[in-house]
Amino acid sequence: MVLTVFALTFLFLVFPVVATFVASFAREWTGVLPSGFVTLTHWEQVLGFGGYEDAADYSLKLGAVLRTLTENPLAAPSQSPLFRSMWLALGGVLVNLVVGVPIAYAVARYEFPGRDLLNAFAVLPLAPGIVLGVAFLRAYPELSGTDFGLIVGYSLLKAPFMVMAVQSSFESMPLRQLEESARSLGASWPRTFLSVIVPNAKRGIVSGAIICWALAAAEFNFSYVVFSRGARPLALFLKANISNSSFLTTAAAVSVFFLLVAAVTAALQLLGNRGFST
Repeated sequence: MVLTVFALTFLFLVFPVVATFVASFAREWTGVLPSGFVTLTHWEQVLGFGGYEDAADYSLKLGAVLRTLTENPLAAPSQSPLFRSMWLALGGVLVNLVVGVPIAYAVARYEFPGRDLLNAFAVLPLAPGIVLGVAFLRAYPELSGTDFGLIVGYSLLKAPFMVMAVQSSFESMPLRQLEESARSLGASWPRTFLSVIVPNAKRGIVSGAIICWALAAAEFNFSYVVFSRGARPLALFLKANISNSSFLTTAAAVSVFFLLVAAVTAALQLLGNRGFST
């Protein structure tokens, strides 16, 4: 019974994704099902190939990036919403790792005054994206639209997901025994933390990184309020396609995001399964 419910729920959730991906290769969709397979026109338009290299708003401009890559290799990727969003989301994840993992460890390992308050602040969202965006504009107007400002905002919004995922891993570990064993063998506390504690919490860290990356790449409210110049973040690119393109072109744009999230998730899971060290 449980497996049946799970299978039906899974199919219910996955069917729209699969249907959207399949439709992105159709020439038209006027009836119940899409028809006119197979065409790559919608993908060329979204990716920026086949005459769409210089599309201003509704293309990922990959053709233009490839064309200018030899002239300015460092600046070329920033012209595309795809590459810019990947690095912005990755930057937010790195900030969450540096800040969230120690916080999760402290809350799971030690008893100290204010522990419950720190835990509450760490696992509760600071503010909705649109609220944080407006506050960010008023407090730090010079950071509006910059990569640094977007990375800081993404990390603040997604930090609770990292802390909760890593804290769960730490709470399932015998932290005191691991520390005492490593210290008795002569390891310093930093080496104990980086070489023993962190690798044993890899599943929580990888899970938190996947969640934070996917949510940061798709963050719309904060990006909409703070973004001002340069290549659009991926969420704004998708919104522009949904509002101004045909459904089949929109299906191709959404499919790009599906594939991107699937690729990053697979890469991070592979890293977690193979293990990592610091």
